[in-house]
This record gives sequence, structure tokens and C-alpha cells, in this order.
Amino acid sequence: MTNPQLASDNPLLASWSTPFGVVPFGVIRPEHFPPAFARAFAEHEAEVKAIADNPAPASFDNTIAALELGGRTLSRVEDAFNVLAGADTNDAIMAIERELSPKMARHWNAIRMNAALFSRIDALFKRRAELQLTPEQARVLERYHTIFRRNGAALDVAGKQKLAALSERLAALGTAFSQNVLKDEQDYTLVLESEQDLSGLPDFVRAAAHAAAEERGIAGKYVITTSRSSVEPFLQFSSRRDLREKIFRAWMTRGEGGGATDNSEIIVETVRLRAERAKLLGYATFADFRLDDAMAKTPAAVRALLERVWAPASERAKADRDELQALIAEEGGNFRLAPWDWRYYAEKLRKRKADIDEATVKPYLPLEQMIAAAFDTATRLFGLTFTRVEVPVWHADVRAWEVRDPAGRHVGLFFGDYFARPSKHSGAWMTSLREQRKLGGDVRPLIVNVMNFNKGEPTLLSIEDARTLFHEFGHALHGLLSDVTYPLVAGTSVLTDWVELPSQLYEHWLEQPQVLRRFAKHVQTGEPIPETLLQKLIAARKFDRARETVEYLASAFFDLDLHNRRTPDSLPAAVKDFERAELSRLQMPEEIAMRHRAPHFGHVFSGGGYASAYYSYLWSEVLDADAFNAFEETGNIFDPATAKKLKDHVYAAGGTRDPEELYKAFRGRLPTPDALLKKRGFVAA
Repeated sequence: MTNPQLASDNPLLASWSTPFGVVPFGVIRPEHFPPAFARAFAEHEAEVKAIADNPAPASFDNTIAALELGGRTLSRVEDAFNVLAGADTNDAIMAIERELSPKMARHWNAIRMNAALFSRIDALFKRRAELQLTPEQARVLERYHTIFRRNGAALDVAGKQKLAALSERLAALGTAFSQNVLKDEQDYTLVLESEQDLSGLPDFVRAAAHAAAEERGIAGKYVITTSRSSVEPFLQFSSRRDLREKIFRAWMTRGEGGGATDNSEIIVETVRLRAERAKLLGYATFADFRLDDAMAKTPAAVRALLERVWAPASERAKADRDELQALIAEEGGNFRLAPWDWRYYAEKLRKRKADIDEATVKPYLPLEQMIAAAFDTATRLFGLTFTRVEVPVWHADVRAWEVRDPAGRHVGLFFGDYFARPSKHSGAWMTSLREQRKLGGDVRPLIVNVMNFNKGEPTLLSIEDARTLFHEFGHALHGLLSDVTYPLVAGTSVLTDWVELPSQLYEHWLEQPQVLRRFAKHVQTGEPIPETLLQKLIAARKFDRARETVEYLASAFFDLDLHNRRTPDSLPAAVKDFERAELSRLQMPEEIAMRHRAPHFGHVFSGGGYASAYYSYLWSEVLDADAFNAFEETGNIFDPATAKKLKDHVYAAGGTRDPEELYKAFRGRLPTPDALLKKRGFVAA
């Protein structure tokens, strides 16, 4: 048997002759990853040692640029692994992931706590004004200094050792949290067997449930899973209140089952270790630490925005609740509205008030047409074209397109992985198999969108599903249009409360009449959406937004307050108790649940990319509401001059400048929350 550690035998370590240099997924096996990572770690360590030990005085080229050129093998192995771990995992991959996460933390700790290396970076940072750097180089140097400082480079030996141990443990906890949620999602299904079980479900929900059952080997039956794209339509249409409650409770208690996959202790330990890490670095709380490197800067600034929106949203939600309760009474119900009832009665109320329902709209939103709409919007804004190509992919459902610019030049590849499956984590996200850079040659990006739509023949989307598709494609464009030299600031490598602007802004084009008239076509007849239905859809787009906003804000408040505790004694012994107290403080309507409860709050606990930063979606929405107004003010939502500024200062700029500078360069000023409140329907337009 050949040794997979040898480059000649391990496809991860060999040169790739695949089209566009895509990962050769068809020949990669799980056992290839451990030796590939071992080789990649060793190579990177040697590269970093050569930089740190260089006897020549520190320069931008021999220190910062050299760091940016290093770790190429590690990047490509890690990118391939992360796609599989998120979108097509198995027991072998998950076992490797558990072993890898603390090793990866250990590897980066050693680099970012390297005293000799930080000495060179610090020396350059102190002399930055005299180095004659380009604006991008100055930003890259500043980011390196900040990253190293925030990862303990300036601590003493004991402090570094403690911080390293904390980082490794937190990495392991994040992986365990994520895998526990996935295991609960894989293990639970609501099986529907009789026509009575299917009561109220339209054909598209039945078709998706039937396909989910077939995929799980449950022939002739129907399955609802705890994936959002499966649960929400069931809650919206099922007239079986008992089954709605059953699936809702299963959905809300993922990661909280009391057994091996219970995340309660993981959350408590994670929060405590984060607080300890922040104090070690000189911050009062983890929230202070996290937000110091964000646009918001302070917990107080975040809270001010959340509270500005909470007051009108919660008042509107309570008024909506009373209307739904009245509808229950009108139908003869003698029960109090519960969270598993809200979507069902809201759908009825929407049909009554707006004369529109999801079942009528969905046939006009087939997946293929919505992909085409997203592509066409990019063509009209940025001149991009998309052509299907055959390249290696990680699952048979995945498709790839070559992207070209207006001059016909190759921009990169876009991969779409749209369908839910048991091997995929829930949710939707953008990632990459390779990021754009110019340093060391013109490297073109390989950008991935992962979603969890219910597969059907054909697949029909709700307006929320279509919005998710546009959202993630906005992220994809941020990666594809990146036009920077240094990988540290490429694409979506930006501050968390800036990264959602390109994605949320892109959602606006979905609901524009001229886009829907072209692409919202009936799946069977091909007829465009009737003008009357289109106008009803547009008129109803703010319907039930208060409930959605309250769900989101409750999770954002919870995240902020959980990580903003100033004394160890105030950290929760049981996160469920903290959650309950937080909702009580907010006077959260009992009929509405948090969008993400703690035991499955992956944004915050699966690695912590959004820890103390879940507010970022709202912060970015302040920007995106104002940014789209820039197009509307011209009278042309595809205005070429505005689109060029948007491309240059937002989509192509990556993290080359401070986000406030970039936004001002695009818009001429910073926004206020007013446009956001109008967009969500909480103040008069």
C-alpha cells in the first residue's frame, strides 16, 4: 500500500492539472488530509522561521510580503478540507476535524506569538510614516500589527502560554459545538405517514418532504427535518397544531437534548474562556475585546443601535400578535397563540390582507430562474458573464460557472451547492477554495455558495429563499470582484460589521419590479408573474417583518450581553437561565422565539466568528439601506456611475482601507438608521 504522505501519492500535495487549478475532489480521500496538513504545517513553520530569523533589517518586502507569500500549501489544503467539513462531511472527516482544530490553533499561536517576528512587525509599524508605503501596504501592515497584538504577541512568556492554551481549547469547543448540532439535525426527523399528517400542506411542501424521505430511505412517506428550509414551510402551512409544536420544539432544542450532543456545558466553558482571554489581553470583557476591532468599536454603540430598532419593532410585533390572536378567536380557537402558531396564522392573515399567499408565489420562483436573476443583476451592474464549466466538485449536486469581466477576461469560478442533505451543516454561507491576490502572480478566485434548499423536481423557492440566494451571491461577488495585491485584505477579509454590506445590499435587487418581471416565471407555463400578483408581492414585502426583526434582535442582545459581563461571578452557570433572564429583561413577546437559541447558535459558538458581533447584520443594514438609496436617487437601479463606485469602493476593495473611508468614498457620507427603519416598515416612507 502506498504511503499517502508522499507527494506523489497524495493528491493534496501534488501539482493540480485540473481545469482552472480546482481541487481534484474525485481522487481525494479523508486519509489524505492528516499527512497533508502535517506537511503543510511544517512548510509554513520553516517559512515563518526564515522570516523571523532573517539577519537583514526588517522591510515591508522581507517581512510583511514574505508572510503573505507563505503558507500556500496550508491554504489550499485547509480550503479543500473546510468545504468538505461544511458541505459534505462524514464520520472520518469529522474525526479529523476534531483533531485538527486544536492543532490549527497551536500552529497559528506559535506564529502570532513569535517574539522575533513581532519585533520586526512592530519596528515596521513604528516607522510606517517613513516607509513610503502604498495605501494598501499601509493597511496590510496595520492589520498585521493589530492581529498579532490581539493574539498575544506583546504578552510575556507566561501570558503567551496561557493564551495559547485558551485558544486551543476554544477551537476544540467550537468544533464540538458544531458537530453536536449537525448530529442532532441528522438524527431527528418528523415522519408524516397519512393524509391527515399532511393536512394543509401545498404540493411544493409535500414534494420536498417526499424527496427528504426518499433520500433517507423511507419510501412512500414524507419527512420534515430540522433544517430551516424544511421546518419553516411546515410551520407556515400545516393545519396540524400538534405536529407544528412537535417539529418546532425539536428545532428549538437542537444541541440541548441532555445527552452526548448537549451543548450547554460547552457554551458556559466557551463564554468563561473568552472572558479570561479578553482580560489577559487587557480588556474588561470579551465584548470590549471583540468590538475594539470592528466598525462599532464599543458595546455601547452596538446597544444604542439595537435599542433604536427594538422599540418600534417590538411594538409592531405586539400589535401583529393581537391581530393573529383575534384571527384564532374568529376561527373558534380557544388557545393562546404560541411560537409554533405564528407563521401559520400570519400566512392566513397575509392572504386576507394582501390577497397573496406563499403557495401562489412559489411557482414563479423556481431555483434556476432565481440563479439567472442573480447572474443577470451582476451582468447589468458590473458587466460580468457566467458560463457553465465542468470541473471537479465535492458532490454531484454542485455546479460551477466561469465568470468573465466586460472585456472577456477570466475573473474566477463560482460554485453553487444549493440543496439540503444529511452530510451538510444547516444554514447558508459563502466560502472559497482560493482567494484572489496579485502578489506572486495574478491568482484568480474560486468562490463557493452553500445553501440548504429542499430539492424538488423542479425546486421552488419562497421569497425568503430567493433573498437568501441573492444574499449569499452578494458575498460571492465580494470574493469574485476582489482586486487587491495582498491576500490578507482580499475579498471578504474585512471587519465583521462591514462584511454583510455587499450581501445585504444585493438583496435589494431581487424585489425590484423590473427584475421580477424578467425572471419570475411560472415553472410549468413559463408565463411571467402577473402584474397584479407582482404588485401584491411588492406590497406585502414588509408583512411580518416585525416578528423577523424581534427574532433577530433578541439573539443579538443575547450575544452582546452574554459576552459583556465584567466579573467572573456574573458569568452564567446555566446558559438557559441567562437566556430566560435576557428575554425577560427585553420583555420579549412569548409568542416569538429567538432566531437562534444558544444551544445551536452556530454564528457565535461554532468557532466564534460572530461572537459579540451578531449585531453586524443590523449594522450593515444601516449601510445597505442607505447604499441602495444611492441608486434610487438616480432613477436607475442599475445606474452605471453608481455601480462603478460601488464596485471600486465596496466589492473590489476588500479590506484595503478603513470601512468608513470606503463607504464615504462610495456615498460621500456616513448613513443614519433612518433608511433602515423605513426599509423595515417601522416609520413612514
